[in-house]
Amino acid sequence: MTFVGKILVIVIMAFSLLFLGISTVVFTTEKNWRAEAEKVRAEVKKQDQKNKNLAADIVAAKKDLETAKKAAAATEKTQADRITALDNDMKRALADMTDARTALTVAQQTARTALEEATAQKQETDLLRKQKSEVEKQANEYKLRQTELNDKIRELSRMLETATNNARDLRERAAKFQALLRSKGLSDDISQVKGLESPPPVDGKVLRIDARNRRLELSIGSDDGLVVGHELHVFRTTPRAEYLGKVRIVSVDPDQSVAQVIGNTVQGKKIKEGDIVSSTTRPRS
Repeated sequence: MTFVGKILVIVIMAFSLLFLGISTVVFTTEKNWRAEAEKVRAEVKKQDQKNKNLAADIVAAKKDLETAKKAAAATEKTQADRITALDNDMKRALADMTDARTALTVAQQTARTALEEATAQKQETDLLRKQKSEVEKQANEYKLRQTELNDKIRELSRMLETATNNARDLRERAAKFQALLRSKGLSDDISQVKGLESPPPVDGKVLRIDARNRRLELSIGSDDGLVVGHELHVFRTTPRAEYLGKVRIVSVDPDQSVAQVIGNTVQGKKIKEGDIVSSTTRPRS
């Protein structure tokens, strides 16, 4: 039963109770039943008209109710659509919030990474700045050292120029000395010249002598370390030991050499075959 039907039932019950009350009053008061009946009929008619009006109102109320239902349904649908739209908006908002939270997390991680990189770059920059300072210090030291080296180079250049001039002078002198040695019948071989500086300790014998007693053939040669220019002493051991003089080597072979007497012998004594020659003032024993 609808709401309007319930209202009609209540109204009918109310009218019934009203009619019952009127009847009771009529019988109780013992009035004129006809007049009362007419009155009641008029009242009933009036009440019927009211009922008709009420029924019309109920029909109108039903129509209004149906219209209200349709409007409520439309409004409910609109509200449902609105709720659906709001749900969708909320879901999108939640998704956007989730994306924003994810993006925020990524941004925070990126920011931390960037901060760590910035810290590392700052440390690297500080290290590079320190290294730059050290390099600049070393560069200044190198510049100072370069200046000193340039001064040293100029000094060495002057020394080289002086040494070059001295070398040229020495070459000229060496050429003159070589010419002088060759003019004296001496070798200008540097190995022989060096040998003259430190004659070897040698002992030998006179093998032969020329008729003028000036040139001697000796039993020792280059194998014993002799070179042209070496000077040796001449001795005689029999019948008694005596010193005879000095000779100079004028040519050498591996196992023998030729010497020339320097100046005069002691007391003009002649050198004989078998006499001893030695690099020292007395022969080695």
